[in-house]
Amino acid sequence: MSAKKVLVLFGAVTLGVSVLAGCGEGGGGSAGSDEKGPFAGKSADEIAAAAVKATRDAESVHITGAGKQQGQEMKLDFSVDNKDNCTGTLTGPEAKADVLQVGQAVYVRADKAFWENILKAQGAASDGAVDKLAGKWVKSDADEAGTEGMCDKQAVVAALDSDKSERKGMKKGKETEVNGESALTLTKKAENGEEFILYVATEGEPYILKAVNKGGENPGETTLTDYNKKVDAEEPPADEVVDPKQLQG
Repeated sequence: MSAKKVLVLFGAVTLGVSVLAGCGEGGGGSAGSDEKGPFAGKSADEIAAAAVKATRDAESVHITGAGKQQGQEMKLDFSVDNKDNCTGTLTGPEAKADVLQVGQAVYVRADKAFWENILKAQGAASDGAVDKLAGKWVKSDADEAGTEGMCDKQAVVAALDSDKSERKGMKKGKETEVNGESALTLTKKAENGEEFILYVATEGEPYILKAVNKGGENPGETTLTDYNKKVDAEEPPADEVVDPKQLQG
C-alpha cells in the first residue's frame, strides 16, 4: 500500500474539499452597483470566482480544518505550495498521522492506532507490521508517488469548480474579520438545509480566508492563512523510513 492510498483511506482529501464547496464561477447574486467597498458593483458569484482564482494563483497556503467524514470527527493542519512541497498532520478518532511531501516523494508517519485502522479497513493481517510502522516514515512506491490529496494545492482548489451548477446564486453578507483580516461573507443555502459560508479577504488579493459548511452529511470548517509563505519540507533521515511493502499481510 502506498502513502497516497493511506491518505485517501484516512479521509483527508474529502475533508478539505467538502468544506470549501459552495464557491466558484457563476453569474448569480445581486451586483449591488450602488454599494461601496472593495467589491462594489460585483455580484457575490463574481467575488467567489475571483477568490477561487486568487487562491489558485497563490504560491502556497496553510490550511487548517475540522469536520466530519462518514460520521467521524477529523482534523487537518497542512502547509502546501505549488512546487509539490507539503507538511502537515491529520487527526482522526484515536489516531494521528504526520504527512510529508518533497517533490514526488510522499511520506506518512503515524501511531499504532492509525496503522491498525488502515490494515483493518484493507482486511489485511498485521503480522507484526504495526509495530514496525508505528513512529516511522512510510514512503510511497515510486510509480505511485503523485501529488494527489491534500498535498496537491491545485487539486484542492480545483475541487471548488467541480460542479459549477451547485455554486451559483450566492449572496453577499456582512463584513467581518478572520484572524484579524477584514473579510466579506458570501452565503448560500441549499434546499436540504445545508448552508455554505465563504469569507473573502477585502484587502490585497481576494483570497479565501475561511469556508464553513453547516448541516448536510459532512459539516466542517476550513481556514486558509499564510499565503505565499515558504513551505519547509525536507526528506526524513533514511534510517527513519520503512518499506511500504511491510503493510502487506
